[in-house]
Amino acid sequence: MAPRSAVLPPFLLLPLLLLPLLLASGAASSDILYRLHEEQPPNSLITSLAADRGLPDTGHLYKLEVGSPYLRVDSKSGDIYTTEVPIDRETLHDCRNLLEGDKCYLEFEVSITDMNKGFGAGPRLIEGRIEVLDVNDNTPQFPSPILALSIPENTHIGALFSITMATDRDSGVNGVAEYSLNTGLDADQLFSLQVATDGDEKQPQLVVMGNLDREVKDSYDLNIRVVDGGMPPRASSALLRVTVTDQNDNLPKFERDHYDAEMSETSPVGHSVLQVRANDADTGPNGEIDYSLHQASETVQRLLRIDRSTGVIYVKAQVDREEDNFLKFSVVAKDRGPNTKSSKVVVIIRVRDHNDNAPAIEIRGIGLVTHHDGVANISEEMPIGTPVALVQVSDRDEGENAVVTCVVARDVPFQLRPASESANDRKRKYFLQTTTLLDFERTREYQVVIVAVDSGNPALSSSNSLRVQVTDMNDNMPSFSPAMLEVFFAEGNQPGDKVLDVVASDVDSGMNAELSYSIVESSSSKLFEIDVNTGEVRVKNQLDREEVQRYEFHVAAADKGVPSKTGTATVVVNVLDRNDNDPKFMLSGYSFSVIENMAPLNPVGVVTVTDADEGENARVRLYVEPDNGKFVIQNGTGTILSSISFDREKESTYTFRLRAVDAGDPPRSSYVGVTINVLDENDNAPYVTKPSNSTYKYLAPGTDPEALVEVVEAEDMDSGQNAELIYSITGGNPYNLFHISPDSGEVTLAQEFARKHNGLHRLVVRVSDKGKPPRHTTALVHIFVNDTLGNVTHIEALVGYSLYTPLDKDIAGDPEYAHAQRTNTLYAVLAGIAGVILVIVVVVVIRHRLQKDAKSGYQPGKKENKDLYAPKQGPKNGKGKRSKKGKAPKPAKPLEEEEEASLQKGLKFNLINENVNDSPRIHLPLNYPPGSPDLGRHYRSNSPLPSIQLQPQSPSASKKHQAVQDLPATNTFVGTGDNNSTGSDQYSDYSFKAPQYSSKQVGDYYNAEYNRNIMWDNRVW
Repeated sequence: MAPRSAVLPPFLLLPLLLLPLLLASGAASSDILYRLHEEQPPNSLITSLAADRGLPDTGHLYKLEVGSPYLRVDSKSGDIYTTEVPIDRETLHDCRNLLEGDKCYLEFEVSITDMNKGFGAGPRLIEGRIEVLDVNDNTPQFPSPILALSIPENTHIGALFSITMATDRDSGVNGVAEYSLNTGLDADQLFSLQVATDGDEKQPQLVVMGNLDREVKDSYDLNIRVVDGGMPPRASSALLRVTVTDQNDNLPKFERDHYDAEMSETSPVGHSVLQVRANDADTGPNGEIDYSLHQASETVQRLLRIDRSTGVIYVKAQVDREEDNFLKFSVVAKDRGPNTKSSKVVVIIRVRDHNDNAPAIEIRGIGLVTHHDGVANISEEMPIGTPVALVQVSDRDEGENAVVTCVVARDVPFQLRPASESANDRKRKYFLQTTTLLDFERTREYQVVIVAVDSGNPALSSSNSLRVQVTDMNDNMPSFSPAMLEVFFAEGNQPGDKVLDVVASDVDSGMNAELSYSIVESSSSKLFEIDVNTGEVRVKNQLDREEVQRYEFHVAAADKGVPSKTGTATVVVNVLDRNDNDPKFMLSGYSFSVIENMAPLNPVGVVTVTDADEGENARVRLYVEPDNGKFVIQNGTGTILSSISFDREKESTYTFRLRAVDAGDPPRSSYVGVTINVLDENDNAPYVTKPSNSTYKYLAPGTDPEALVEVVEAEDMDSGQNAELIYSITGGNPYNLFHISPDSGEVTLAQEFARKHNGLHRLVVRVSDKGKPPRHTTALVHIFVNDTLGNVTHIEALVGYSLYTPLDKDIAGDPEYAHAQRTNTLYAVLAGIAGVILVIVVVVVIRHRLQKDAKSGYQPGKKENKDLYAPKQGPKNGKGKRSKKGKAPKPAKPLEEEEEASLQKGLKFNLINENVNDSPRIHLPLNYPPGSPDLGRHYRSNSPLPSIQLQPQSPSASKKHQAVQDLPATNTFVGTGDNNSTGSDQYSDYSFKAPQYSSKQVGDYYNAEYNRNIMWDNRVW
């Protein structure tokens, strides 16, 4: 179906929606006609029955009996609305096979009950029809996007050739209106279009306007367009492919201009219905004709077939007149010549009725009377003539076969009365109403049988039944005497003990006097239960006076009448006391939070415990379990005190339980769990895990801005805001070439490089947490900008020199600085050779001394009391701390702001270029982040030299060469760089020593016999 956007303009729609019309002569006054355009939106008002019928808009009950799911009616006002199910004229069952000019109707029925006159007055039934008007919601379509047409060459000018017609599901003016042809430049003088009117059809015909020569051009592609007459109009087009063929002079011609036939719906499969004949004046294959169905619907193709050679139409499947009362289609006759010619004729086959359907009887509720499982209930007080049901009798046959007679069988006090005055033999409606007053005491139930017989030959009949139950009036409430019952009942009872009996009476009889007892309050039903038949009240659980001393609830006695009536009484249960309660903490568990580093004997939290008993049974003492001396509790106040100072990094949570014991005999006790959560204090500085200070990143001068250069990664052992980090560039970026994300630490290129920017750039990155006050650390990011990466040894020498350059000096591609670096590198090589000889001598001496010390070196199975490769840290809060087993040590805290420009403690590396073909490496002292492998233990277990401990140097060194002093331990980790740089390697054969620096600034190492195992001495200068 086409989109539903094409609807009638509002100025044309409103008069049709609001104007009710009486049917033409012969219709009854109760039959109403409305007009409505299809595809209206949901909840569109169609009409108001109250206004149309002159009824008040209050005091009446309106109910839609027929018309769903397309319609709904307001039960109070009688307004009829559309629903969510759209009314589509093309898909309505009764409108599918309409002939041209036939109208489409949607039937509805509404029952109206006058509530002011009482139920016995009975409802009125209003029948109506809605004429569904067509809107232009369907686009005309050709049967195929490509239409083929064969025309023989040398066809005379003015010859006509029929083109396959387009179809439109809409009707009337919204159907096919006109055709147009677009020939193009090559066929503009050869073809034109004319439209012939054949009854209700518009047949497009191609007119030959010029001479066709197959040898010049054998085909033409034209565009044919069809437009309907709707407002706004809808259109579609197809490709008309004209093929020029050899000449075939004559068209097949049917003997009639149309064919009409009739068939019985009982016709068997294979029955011949009609034969169409056409003649062709040509001879040979040009005069031989083939027949085929044309523009046949799915129904026609399913039910009929045509013999291709003879034109005989046969029954293909069983036909049902009640589904399809006529079949309309076209037959095409084509000759078998090389240039096929064809003609068509319209065929209409009407299906003749056979009395093959028995009358159908539908019984449903009407007004306020509802039916459940074929049973209708009616009170004995209803007056004579009260409708019990609406009976609809219909027959799907037609004519005499559909004339039905309907009666009530057996001797019962019910009869049928026509529900409407409209004369419709195929569908009649009756009210099934009472003929006498009903008496419940005489007859409580009737089985009403309704029989319907049609007038066919032979006649067919059917029956349906309804069970009518007469209900008794119930006009008395059960009553209790007395209306209030009070009883005393001791606690500590056994479940199921009897409390008391309640008794009620009802002066009605039968079911109206049979009583059932219940407890009104659902909360009381959890503690008490009542026998539904005898009224005996029992306790379901053990009562506790300390919880509730007095219970008051209501019991109800309800009869079994319809509707049921109920009487109530009040029951009061007074509970006597016993000592049966444990001490009770106010919470099922306690959780307190304390700040770390809090002094001992400070309050941690307060707990509250109560006892519902009285006297000594309510006096409670509290105890800590297990009593390990870390916490104590004050009785009377419930205050928990700490005996220790907290360190979150050592232990973040403490759990224990409290025991509450009352003074009863025997005593009762209870327990509660307590959790102490240590809150973080910003006592740890961030430490950088990536990149290492000694690595570098290579960038080509043509690198695009916004390119990712490096990512600075850091961690903080604190938590919460104290562990949230902010990254910033504090130095080494004088040209603003680089930008760092404050949140992710991503370093990106901010602008394009100039030629002066070639060389090494050192960015000083500060990583700060969000604690109060904040703590920070500093990292170095080296970036080498050059066209090539040829002299890696030179680049590493530049990086090594930058580590001894003060942080307040910018290293940003200065060519003079690069020249100085190359000079210093030569000095560094010479100094390194001398340093190695000195280190060998010192190490031999130290090793000899350490062999006398039984505690030095790594001993398998012996627990290390400290990490010899980690910097010493001062005690926290003036006291030493023991690290929790398996927990990484905290990184060193950053120095003050004024010390940021000082030299990194213990920083030293040597570079020895022994083989120009080897890949140089940079070596630095190693400090490791928490969780890193114990490389110190590795060296102690694999090296013949004794283990050592690296100590930070005294800050007394010359400030001229102090740099990166506040870098955290992890930032001095010497690791391998990325794919564009060369990082440090503890197995490298090369080392570098800064020229002309005091030996107190660095620790010495040597490379023994080029075995790539680094040995450190145990002295620190």
